[in-house]
Amino acid sequence: MNPTPKSLSLTLLSRINIPLNLKQLQQLHAQILTDGHVITSSTHIPHFLTYSYQSQMPKYSLHFLHSLPHPDPFLWNIMIKLSLDSRKYLDFLDFYNGLRYYKFFVDTKTFSLILRSCASFGGVWLGESFHGLIVQMGFEYDVVLQTGLLDFYAKVGDLRSAEKVFDEMPNRDVIANNAMIAAWSKFGVVEDAKGLFDSMSEKNCVSWNSMITCYCKLGDVDSARLVFDRSPVKDVVSWNAMIDGYCKAGRLMDAEELFMQIRVGRNVITWNTMIAGYVHCREFGKAINVFREMQAEGLRATEVTMVSLLSACAHLGALELGNWIHNYIRRKRLRVDVVLGNALIDLYCKCGSLDAALDVFHGMGERNIYCWNSIIVGLGMHGYGKEAIEVFTTMEKESVKPDGVTFVGLLCACSHSGLVSVGRSYFSQMCSVYGIEPGIEHYGGMVDLLGRAGCLQEALQLVESMPMKPNAVIWGSLLRACHAHKNTTVGVKVTQHLLELDPRDGGNYVFLSNLYASMNRWSDVDMCRKLMIDRGVHKTPGCSAIELDNIVHEFVAGDTSHPQFPQINAFLEDIAIELPKYSYEPDTTSVLHDIEHEEKETAVRYHSERIAVAFGLMNTPPGKVIRVVKNLRTCNDCHSAIKLISLVYKREIIMRDRNRFHHFRNGLCSCNDYW
Repeated sequence: MNPTPKSLSLTLLSRINIPLNLKQLQQLHAQILTDGHVITSSTHIPHFLTYSYQSQMPKYSLHFLHSLPHPDPFLWNIMIKLSLDSRKYLDFLDFYNGLRYYKFFVDTKTFSLILRSCASFGGVWLGESFHGLIVQMGFEYDVVLQTGLLDFYAKVGDLRSAEKVFDEMPNRDVIANNAMIAAWSKFGVVEDAKGLFDSMSEKNCVSWNSMITCYCKLGDVDSARLVFDRSPVKDVVSWNAMIDGYCKAGRLMDAEELFMQIRVGRNVITWNTMIAGYVHCREFGKAINVFREMQAEGLRATEVTMVSLLSACAHLGALELGNWIHNYIRRKRLRVDVVLGNALIDLYCKCGSLDAALDVFHGMGERNIYCWNSIIVGLGMHGYGKEAIEVFTTMEKESVKPDGVTFVGLLCACSHSGLVSVGRSYFSQMCSVYGIEPGIEHYGGMVDLLGRAGCLQEALQLVESMPMKPNAVIWGSLLRACHAHKNTTVGVKVTQHLLELDPRDGGNYVFLSNLYASMNRWSDVDMCRKLMIDRGVHKTPGCSAIELDNIVHEFVAGDTSHPQFPQINAFLEDIAIELPKYSYEPDTTSVLHDIEHEEKETAVRYHSERIAVAFGLMNTPPGKVIRVVKNLRTCNDCHSAIKLISLVYKREIIMRDRNRFHHFRNGLCSCNDYW
């Protein structure tokens, strides 16, 4: 059945795919004119204006508005909001001047809209200009506009101006008071916020929520809870604010208790808050479980949900679940803005799927500095230094200004790819060319770069000449270089610094013990062991994770509790029989020497990454990539063994340990045995 003329423009509007070209816009415009009677209605016109503007044709939108026989201030306000939201100031002025051209009265509603938009994108000069215009037009005593100005100044970081507006308001209502409490809350001025709150004769739910949020932002969740318990009116915002406060303070049990109490009244924000809280506290598995509960409740996830979930998947190395989430985003047509796009890039980089990360990156309509940094760091961590530098070159061509994180990524890329001279050049240019003062993380990148290249004396000199005190990360980087290049003299000196900085880190003692063992200084090895016992220091247990059918399986070194452990153990025995045929000899230097050699061989065989790899080989079809994430640096023996496993079983194995990514293929590793 053909649509009637009356419904044809509506039919076309409902089927539009943005962006439109000029010819399509003209055709749609012609149909609206043909319908005739629609022209005086605001039902369809706003859609057309939105489509034309989002198709990057603001002049056509302006032309269309001027062509209407009966100009409507509602339509001009729509375009004012669209242009402000898009931060197109010249377009905004065109539409605002159009409103004035037709002598439409610029009312408080329009000014409020402008102030809210300016606050949302930090348009300081524009908001200040309209402040002057508001005064000129006699609105200086309008409580709604004055509250809007207060809120604008607070959101752009000008607390003094916000306080001045508040102090000069002759008649303050509860909304104005709430806005001032929220402003003080943002800047941590809790005493002033509390003083105003206590003096208010009229309080509504927003007032109580503002004080709860104020205390939570400062980390004072106990005071927030007192306000929460005293509040005579609680809405879902009250509960969400309190749950969020507990999560950010690391008090998950209290957050979970409130989350269970509000079972009936939860909204999407409640679920998002709990998921984000688990991610914040590094309880990634629980975050994913809460999302599954959310789905079972029939709630539609939002872009905020996806960002938290992608972060959880990235940390767990759960690529399959991450792929499912990406497909969910596509199916539900969620908007992939720079935040969600960056979360996808981070997921794919941390899961070793660089092609997918690059696809997301190149497919983004808008990219900010965080997106560029993520792809540069990701390429660098995987050993693709030249590709990371190419991305940086493109970034400069697109006039995107680098920041400190960009150079951390570049130095990492140069380090993992052996580009010493290029790395030196970037380090020296940071201040001289880009005006960025190198921080401790940049010095750490240079130490790692020089150490990997065997320039140990230069690295040591850089550490000793740093303008700030070197931390454990920098000394640890230099220690790895000493270990790799068998420089025991510098290595012992470096380890002593590490033990002074971080006497509770068991890994430092093991490293020192290994250095002494390589020099046959067995009495010093005994000394290391005794120091650990005397100081109550224990090695952090190795933990490795692998995903199978959207479920993340975690293995701890020596743990036999997994339901499939008997089969895993048998598979490990098979591996132990197979590897010596390829000249494999166990390297037990990572095991403290107070057990027999045969027991040491057994100990390294049950390291967590070895168990995870065996589990993956058993449960996946031939040819499928095995992906493992480990919390610690993988030991020499497991590294050697997994290289051979990739050859014997003809599998690519991608492992992310504490230091970097390892791509094992055909008996070789992308790190070239330096990690």
